[in-house]
Amino acid sequence: MRALILRILLLCLLVTSAPARAEPLDRDAMAARILPPFTLGEPLNDKGVWSLLNAGGALAGYAFETEPMAPLPGFSGSAINLLVLLDLEGRFEHVLLVSHNEPIFVSGLGEAAFHKFFEQYRGHSISDSLVVGTPYGGGGAGGGLVYLDGVTKATASVRIAHESILAATLQVAREKMQGVATGPPAYPDPDHQEDLDFASLQAEGLIRRTTVRNADVQAQFAGTLWEDDDPEALENPDAPFLDLWIADLGPPAVARALLSEDGFAELQDFLEISGSDEPILVIETARHGLVSPDFVRNTSPAWLSITQDGLPVALRDSDIFVELHPDLPEALQDGVAMVLRTDRRLGFDPTRDWTLGVEAVRSHGMLQPQIGSVTLTTTYASDPRFFLRPEITTPLAPWQEALLNRQSDLILLAVFLTGLVALLAARMNWLAGLAEFTPVRLGILAVVTGFIGWWGQGQLSIVTVLATLRTAWEGASFAYLLYDPFSLMIWAVAILGFVAWGRGLFCGWLCPFGALQEFAHHLGRLLRLPQIEPSAVWDKRLKSVKYILLAGLVATVFIAPTQIDTVAEIEPFKTAITVFFIREWYYVAYAALWLVLGMVLFKGFCRYVCPLGAVMAIGGLIRGRDWIARREACGSPCQLCKVKCKYGAIEPSGKVAYSECFQCLDCVTIHDSPSQCVPLILAARREERSYGVAAK
Repeated sequence: MRALILRILLLCLLVTSAPARAEPLDRDAMAARILPPFTLGEPLNDKGVWSLLNAGGALAGYAFETEPMAPLPGFSGSAINLLVLLDLEGRFEHVLLVSHNEPIFVSGLGEAAFHKFFEQYRGHSISDSLVVGTPYGGGGAGGGLVYLDGVTKATASVRIAHESILAATLQVAREKMQGVATGPPAYPDPDHQEDLDFASLQAEGLIRRTTVRNADVQAQFAGTLWEDDDPEALENPDAPFLDLWIADLGPPAVARALLSEDGFAELQDFLEISGSDEPILVIETARHGLVSPDFVRNTSPAWLSITQDGLPVALRDSDIFVELHPDLPEALQDGVAMVLRTDRRLGFDPTRDWTLGVEAVRSHGMLQPQIGSVTLTTTYASDPRFFLRPEITTPLAPWQEALLNRQSDLILLAVFLTGLVALLAARMNWLAGLAEFTPVRLGILAVVTGFIGWWGQGQLSIVTVLATLRTAWEGASFAYLLYDPFSLMIWAVAILGFVAWGRGLFCGWLCPFGALQEFAHHLGRLLRLPQIEPSAVWDKRLKSVKYILLAGLVATVFIAPTQIDTVAEIEPFKTAITVFFIREWYYVAYAALWLVLGMVLFKGFCRYVCPLGAVMAIGGLIRGRDWIARREACGSPCQLCKVKCKYGAIEPSGKVAYSECFQCLDCVTIHDSPSQCVPLILAARREERSYGVAAK
């Protein structure tokens, strides 16, 4: 039978082919998901990255899917695909769920909680250190980390989705948004003291002058409709059109050297309120000026713009009255001055080169003039010595986050598992011989149901096996298994148990749904319900069903991988343990059916249907020893253990079928009991007779 089962599984692996990943959304499907005021632009590459346009048709950001760039497998083995809308400053506008096959959300908790999780990204920047979970120890966030609330019972799935979002977003940022910071921005050092004057500012490039002649501007308009629309440029080609001075007032030492005492005090008051703004002083002493006639203070000046690494930087007037230092040259005093501001939190780094653009505008015609413009540019950067750059708080690896977030549960689980394994390994016969063995066993199973199952969400499932198989077939990463360390610890102990006991450790002691079935059996006996026990022939036939179901599930992984979560519903574990019967009625009815049936048919699901039990039985083939002691008389003439074994795991010959043994220890109790074991009773009687004869 075992050889046949292995051949069936191997055949399923050989005759099937690997599934392809989902194709990126087409234009119509993508556009339908873009929320106003944005619209979809043009595709930018073959990985599902599109331009995102604002209401005016200008580039406003990027829209992209995560699966083409970060196909991290979820617990179903397939990736969680998300649509991310990212603005030019690296902020998340929206994160929308496109497709997934995570079992807990497909037909367990429902997708509402999954959608709500993604809503938390809006407004956060890729420069934020985003992590899923809560601050360790229950304290405040601190440390520069931004915490996103996870989803109870689905921690691993949301961690996988989170890693997919970050991985894909950083790819887009590196390719399309090189200037967007991926860490905390530099900020002026308030304690840096240095005596500076205008001459030293010029010498060090801390104030920078750019002069553009009329002839230079005329050359840019040459050959256009507007080349003759500036008479002054034609009459005085060598005269200055633009004489621009730029300085970063963020460093206090620079601001003191350029502003009067009152001007410096007003600037500091402004910065204390604005917090993260970087103030930039611009002075124009030629004929162009700085702002258009219709400029409104505290708005973005139409003629001025800043870019860094080719990306636009938000710029506004600070609405500060500029009073320059009296020692500055008279030409600057007579010029037009204003203080602009930009927010460092949006990725602007004052210590790296940035470009100020000044638009030169001309109009042609009188009644309905046509407007034309060219942009004059100059580059500037502040000296890093005036700035501090906070240490970047690097989030822990997802598996480390998972460990820390569940460290209390993991410690309790480790203690419980260590105690249980030690008890079964070193004191099993003593345990089986206790007069109170049944209450002790039921107490342990109550802990398994309550702590491991409902609280810890440690119910192992065939879904993990199928997802692991699919991941291995596709050559993907197994990192997702680390996102649920609680279940992983149980898997590790169950697999180690294969060597010592076969399937019995998990199926008999660590399966929450198996424990529920055992409680149902005891309730049925308490109610004195008639018990159903198939004949030996039918018992053997029914035990083959779980292997057939397992083969079908394995085939599904390769033939129809998107249906894994559906066919895996053969397990009622999700309904009874993961979501505590809070599901659609038909799932609840199915799970309840097995528990009710368990009152009259001892652990029917475990014995005949459970595909995970079939996996455990196959894994148990590596068992290193026959741990249940037998005697020569076991089987012939004694059949007591076989009759008493509710699992039908003892053959007529007295041999234990370990692939069906659930380690209930009933046969161990009988074997060691002088009042139950027939060979021991007969031996005791013979000894009594011998003693009686000798006494005569």
